[in-house]
Amino acid sequence: MGPSLTLVERLVRQNAAIGLVIFGCLSLLAMQGPVQSRVAAGNTPLISAVSAGHDPLVDAAFEHFYNMEYERSIQEFEKVVDRRPNDPSAVNHLLSAVLMRELYRMGAMNTGEYANDSFVGEAHRQADPKVKGRIKQLVDRAESLEEQELKGNPNNIEALYARGVTRAEFSLYTALVERAWFSALRNAVGARHDHERVLELNPNYVDAKLVVGTHNYVTGSLPWGVKVAVAMVGLSGTKEKGLEYLRQVAGSGGENGVDAKVVLSLFLRRERRYDEARGLMHDLAARYPRNYLFSLEEANLLRADGRAAEAAAGYRKVWQNGREGKYGNLHYEIAAWGLGELLRSQKDYAGAAAAYELVSQDSSPDPETLQKANLAAGEMYDLLQKRDLAMRKYQIVLAENGSSPPAERARKHIKEAYRE
Repeated sequence: MGPSLTLVERLVRQNAAIGLVIFGCLSLLAMQGPVQSRVAAGNTPLISAVSAGHDPLVDAAFEHFYNMEYERSIQEFEKVVDRRPNDPSAVNHLLSAVLMRELYRMGAMNTGEYANDSFVGEAHRQADPKVKGRIKQLVDRAESLEEQELKGNPNNIEALYARGVTRAEFSLYTALVERAWFSALRNAVGARHDHERVLELNPNYVDAKLVVGTHNYVTGSLPWGVKVAVAMVGLSGTKEKGLEYLRQVAGSGGENGVDAKVVLSLFLRRERRYDEARGLMHDLAARYPRNYLFSLEEANLLRADGRAAEAAAGYRKVWQNGREGKYGNLHYEIAAWGLGELLRSQKDYAGAAAAYELVSQDSSPDPETLQKANLAAGEMYDLLQKRDLAMRKYQIVLAENGSSPPAERARKHIKEAYRE
C-alpha cells in the first residue's frame, strides 16, 4: 500500500480535487446516530441491553447538537459517556460534538467553501491546543474500545461500524484542523473499508452507507488520472451509486438521515441540482430552527441557481432572525456578508456596501468575517468614488489584523484606489 499511497500523495499536490476524498469521509456535520437506530439482527452489541434502549439524554444531546448548541450537547454527551464508559459509540458522539464546536470556532463551518476545491488551500483560525489534545484523547479511547471488541470477534458489526466512525472523525480532524492531508487520506481509506466490511456482513445496515456513499460520489467525481491512482489504494466508485446510497440514508428516518441530507445537499449543489438540494436544507431548517446554517444554505443555493431576488430575501431573513435573537450567540452576521456578495455581483455597489456594513452591527461578530466585510465595504466605496470612506475602512482592516490576507489587500488599496 505504501508505494501506491505515495503516488496518490504526489497527485494531491497537483490536483486539489483529491482533497474532497478527505473531506468526504464524513462531511462537516456528519455524526453517527444513537445505537438503538443502528442495531442489526445477529450483531453482538457493544453495550448493555439497558443502555441500548431509548435514551432521552441522547435524544436531547442530538437536538442541541444539530441546533448548534454545542456546549449543552457536549455536557449531555459527557453524561452519556459516564453512564456507558465502555461504549465506543458514546465516545464517538462526544468526539463529534467537541470537534464540531472547534470547527465552528475556527470559522470552518461555511458549506459554501466546500462547493468547490478552494478549501484545500485555505486555513482559518488556529485550533485551541487543549481542544486538540482532548480530541486525540477521545480518538484513542474510542479506538482502544473498538480494537478490544474486534480482537475477540473480527466480524463484530457494531465494533467495525464504530471504528469506521472514529477513523472518519479523525480524518476530518487531521484535514481541517491539522491540515495534514495525507494522514487524513489514510484515515479516510480506513473508514471506508470498515463500513464496506459492515455492508458485506449485513447489506441492510443503512447507516454504513453514509461514508461509503460519500466516498463513491467523491471518487466518481475525480479526473480520470487521479481516479486511477486512488483506485490503487482501494478506493473506487461512481457518483450515481454515491447519490443513491446517500438518498437511502437520508430517507431512513434515523439520526444519520440528518447527516446524509447535509452531505447530499453539498453534492447536489456541485451537480447544479439546486431545487433538490434546497428542499433538503428547507426541511432541516424547519426541524432545527436555531441552526442558521441551514437557512443560510437555502439562500446560497438560490443565489447559485440565479434566483437573486429570492436569495437576497433569504439572506435578509437570516439576518433579521439573528437580530431578533433566534440564533442566540451564533455568528448569523455571515448572512450580511452573503447579501453583500450577491449585490456586488449585480454591481449594486451602494447596496453591497450597506450590506457589508451590517456585519459590524452585530454585538460580537466573527473577527474574520468582520475584517473581510470591512475590506469589501472599502472596495465598494472606492468604486462609488468615496475615497475618504474607503480609506477609513482600509485603516480599520489593518487595525483588526495587520498580518492577514485582507490586510495585504488593504495596503494595496491605500496606495492605489480599488478598481474592478
